[in-house]
This record gives sequence, C-alpha cells and structure tokens, in this order.
Amino acid sequence: MTDAHVTESLTLRLKQIGARLEPVLEHLLARQPLAGETCRPDRLVEAMRYAALGGGKRLRPVLVAEVACLFGREDDGVLVAGAALELIHCYSLVHDDLPAMDDDDLRRGRPTVHKAFDEATAILAGDALLTLAFDAITLDEVHADPAVRLHLTRDLARAAGLGGMAGGQMLDLESETRARSEQEIRQLQAMKTGALLRYACRAGALLADASAQDVERLTRFGEIIGLAFQLADDLLDVEASAETTGKATGKDAAAGKATLVGLMGVDATRAELEKLLGEASDLLAPFGDRAAPLLALAEFITNRDH
Repeated sequence: MTDAHVTESLTLRLKQIGARLEPVLEHLLARQPLAGETCRPDRLVEAMRYAALGGGKRLRPVLVAEVACLFGREDDGVLVAGAALELIHCYSLVHDDLPAMDDDDLRRGRPTVHKAFDEATAILAGDALLTLAFDAITLDEVHADPAVRLHLTRDLARAAGLGGMAGGQMLDLESETRARSEQEIRQLQAMKTGALLRYACRAGALLADASAQDVERLTRFGEIIGLAFQLADDLLDVEASAETTGKATGKDAAAGKATLVGLMGVDATRAELEKLLGEASDLLAPFGDRAAPLLALAEFITNRDH
C-alpha cells in the first residue's frame, strides 16, 4: 500500500472513530444532571463542553479503539473508555494553559478556556472534567467484569496522577529553574505526555481481554509512541508556526524548559524518531496486516506537522 493510501485510510479511520466518539462525549457532558447529581451549573458545563467538544485529533481514544479492535472488540463500551481518557486529556490542557502554568492564550486555534471564560471557571472546568472521567470509566458498558473496570480505573488514576501526568507537569515546571540530564528529561516526558498514551494502548488490550503477553506488548508500544509524540511535539515547537499548530510555538526555549530537541539537536531527534518507529513496527509484526491501522498511527505521530 502506498503512503498516500495509508494516509487516506488513516484519515478515514480517524473520522469514523471520531464520529462515533462525539455522541458519547456529548452524552457525558449533557446539560441535564445525572442520577445522584443536583444540577449542572450552566457556566461550568459550557466551559467543560468548550474544552472537550472543541475539536482535536482524539488520538488517545482512537488508540484505545484501535488496540481493542486488534483483539476483536469494537462496541460502544470501548468508546466510553476512550471518552474517559479524552476527558482527562482535556482537563490537563485546560489547567496547563492557565497563567500559573504555561500561560497560553491559544489552543486548537481558539482562545483557551480561561480566556474564553475566566480563570476560576477554567480551574473548576478542569476539576469537573477529571472527576467525570472517573465516573465514565466505571460505567457497566465499559466491561462486563467489575474487576476489569477496577483495573482500568486504577491504571487511569496512576497514569493521570502523582506518578504520571500531574507529576510530569511538576517536573516540567521545575525544569525552568535548573538544567536536567537526558535521563531526567526522558523521565518527565514519559510521565507528562507518555503516561496517557501508554494507558490508551494498555486499556485497549485490557478492554478486549487480550493475553497478559499481548497486554504488555501493547503497553510497550504505547510507551514508544508516547516518547515519539513528545519528540515530534518538541520539534514542532522549534520549527512550526502558531498558524500551523493552533497554539503558541517557541515557548519551551523562551521559558528555558529542558527538551530532548534542545539537548540533542534537530537531526539527532529525527534519527531517534525513526528508531522509535522501527521498534513500534517490530512490536506489531506478530499481528500482521491486522495491525496496519496502529502502525499508520505510529507513523502519523512520528511525522506529524501539526
């Protein structure tokens, strides 16, 4: 299959999964309260919807869906789990954009939530998106076995929290005040960016009752593409424009943040991305053509330009 056909097929697949995901997110972010809730304040729910329904590649839920599909599961319960992960991702963007954090005014080509609403509402919207994610991941349709839902919930908490994304953000903020080694940069990036991508692939395998060996194989695949995603993102911050990416660029260098691109240089970073893509391909090789969508996603992550 030619590169053009791969790109066309991937684009179609992304659109198909995205079209199925949006109604799930719409339902979770409905204005009407759920059983056990008193009410959903208008301004807060509007800010949450602005953050979560405002576009984006939906890469994390797509990975959940594609890994689950690899092992034979494609029902809407998989999309609920993917939506839970997307809510975590959206919460993290809302909080990362705040003045006390990365202080960004633009996200996905639109004003950030604290600019479109206000800082207090943005903080609460992030809080509520985070807690709603844990409501979603425990729903019965995610998996018939409560033990699997518990496993998914615990893994999500660890990916998103102290030893994962939130901890990685702390290390990233600290990197503005002191130099970090390559090993330290890799660790913080594995936490800040990689943890949720790793979870996406691991969750997809767990949702489809894959063997323990295959769960670990896809977990490793998730780790690789998590690093690749961050490396590609760092390259975009150096080389792309805000018009291309839909967000401010050049901010890492301006803030003095440590990145592998800054440490290794552009050429070495591109070589590292090619190496990671090769390892990802090797991990998927046992699945043959069935893994073509996942390999296409790995290639998209490695070579993305926005």
